[in-house]
Amino acid sequence: MKYNKTILIVDDIEANIDILLKLLGDEYDILVALNGDSALEILESEQVDLILLDIMMPQMNGYEVCSILKSKENLKSIPIIFITAKTDEDSIEKAYEVGGSDYITKPFKPRELMARIKTQLKLKDVICHLEFIASHDEMTGIYNRRKFFSLSQECFSKNKKDLCAVMIDIDKFKIVNDTYGHAIGDEVIKLVTQTINQNIFDDAIFGRIGGEEFAIVCYSSDPEAIIKNIDSTRQKIENLEVKADDGAIVKFTISNGIAKVTDKTLSLDELLKEADTALYEAKGSGRNRVIFR
Repeated sequence: MKYNKTILIVDDIEANIDILLKLLGDEYDILVALNGDSALEILESEQVDLILLDIMMPQMNGYEVCSILKSKENLKSIPIIFITAKTDEDSIEKAYEVGGSDYITKPFKPRELMARIKTQLKLKDVICHLEFIASHDEMTGIYNRRKFFSLSQECFSKNKKDLCAVMIDIDKFKIVNDTYGHAIGDEVIKLVTQTINQNIFDDAIFGRIGGEEFAIVCYSSDPEAIIKNIDSTRQKIENLEVKADDGAIVKFTISNGIAKVTDKTLSLDELLKEADTALYEAKGSGRNRVIFR
């Protein structure tokens, strides 16, 4: 049975690799590296769920490899199990200090190794799930308010040039809820979210910041490009509909405000406030439109 999990074995002794391949090959996809440099190259291009790492290797030992991995944002969450002949307490202590998740001495017991691997993979899945629900909106699956502002602030701090903000509001949403009920209102929110998500720029940060309020932060050197993108989304949403329990057809629209960073923009809050002002202008001038400031 395939678990759709990938394990990277890093060991300079081929006999050790052969033993692990025979033991793990029927249950996991296996990648192999004979040294630390090869392991790092593989990890830059392959999705790996767990690493089995030897300590005693030429050029770069296992401690050094582990330290490098734990310093990289995109790799630091991968659990690392050290497998080594070193049994002294100093070596074991150092393995955990550099970020190892577990430590197994050679010769290892096959069933114990399998159990430890499964434990680390399950733990990783639990952590990923907890991180997801802590940063994403439960109903829509997009970023929640806290995560949206956190990621947007990172973008503003690193490079605010050409940064744009979009504030979006579902028009007259309270009437939809009051007339058709919250279940239909939820369907409207989900459909609006899906449509926006399918049309926004690939690098955009998209979050739900209130009940029927959404925000986008993205880079665009051409204001006309983002205006065209958002207006295209607006038109698609205008053509959507949800069927109520009584057979009534529920139509809905969105209003949008867009702002772009200028030399005078000193903070992310100022950028979002400009977009919010544009949003209120859109709502005040008839709704279902895009206003750029």
